Amino acid sequence: MTSSPGFASWRPAAATGIGSMPGVDVREDARIIAGELPDLLHVPELPARGPGADMIGRTASLLCAVDPGFGLETTPGGWRIAGHRGRLMRRGESFMGEDLDALQEESSTYSGPLKAQVVGPWTMAAAIELRSGERMLRDAGSVDDLAHALAEAIDLHVADLRRRIPTASAVLLQVDEPALPAVLDGRIGTASGLSRYAAVDPQRVGRLLGVVMAGARRAGARPGVHCCAAQAPVGLMRAADADFVSVDITAVDSGLDQQIGLLLESGGGLIAGTVPSVGLADAEGAAVSDSRASAPLRDLLHRLGLEDDRHLAGIAVSPTCGLAAASPAWARQALAACSRVGRVLRQDETREAIDVDGR
Repeated sequence: MTSSPGFASWRPAAATGIGSMPGVDVREDARIIAGELPDLLHVPELPARGPGADMIGRTASLLCAVDPGFGLETTPGGWRIAGHRGRLMRRGESFMGEDLDALQEESSTYSGPLKAQVVGPWTMAAAIELRSGERMLRDAGSVDDLAHALAEAIDLHVADLRRRIPTASAVLLQVDEPALPAVLDGRIGTASGLSRYAAVDPQRVGRLLGVVMAGARRAGARPGVHCCAAQAPVGLMRAADADFVSVDITAVDSGLDQQIGLLLESGGGLIAGTVPSVGLADAEGAAVSDSRASAPLRDLLHRLGLEDDRHLAGIAVSPTCGLAAASPAWARQALAACSRVGRVLRQDETREAIDVDGR
């Protein structure tokens, strides 16, 4: 196979986060992101602030800007279609504004790529109840409408990001789809709890993901899909025209190895989740070693035979999933560890020593 040029929007082995951060102080989290992730900033998400700050609520608030019919209200089990822009949707808009304000304040001289996150149509459809109490996933027409509205909402969101941080070299739009494997396998439960919704055909899943990817591309962003669930469908995400995919590589098997290899060989980008988002280090307060943090990614590249710099250009490093459940101390340590993994893979210290010695 002839290899395509590597993914060119980020520095080889740049470090970034998935999106969510712990706590309720967005300015502190923005400072952590700017300090620990100087090569690939991301928009902070703080779900601990409550409804509207969570991933479903904040994406719904973006949808309301193009169609108030997608406004949501809370239920004991989560979110339900309200059909208007109510208090919680306005709250979500306010949270988003605070998040972007905080990041803007910390990035006045930033000139690298910027990553934003929205929830994809299939995870939204699996999470939101219709007025009947059933999930939106049951109504194919509603899912179609949601995907097209999301493409429009992304256009406005990317324009806002570019206005706020005009010096960013690129905007990457990460579409979060943690429910994708369950949607494909028919594992989403119905309202009664006695049965499950039918598995959705992969071609239909890919087609609607493609609608969102195309919307991001029209807005001038480079689109990608994130799925930290086991058995993330990397091949399907790439076939939906994602420029990059974001997965937990500590959970991959031989089948995903092959899909990731094809992704990198074709010039796609991989955000490799390799540093634990929570774990023993969180409880003990001990920093994760460079060797331990980089081992999953080094082992993957060795198995694939893709250890040269050309393929490293397609890789960024992240925690295995979002950091909302981590302690503030571990969130900072995890992001710092991602940066160190990048330096290990790029062999920065070795190259700096060679430059100093003149050899």
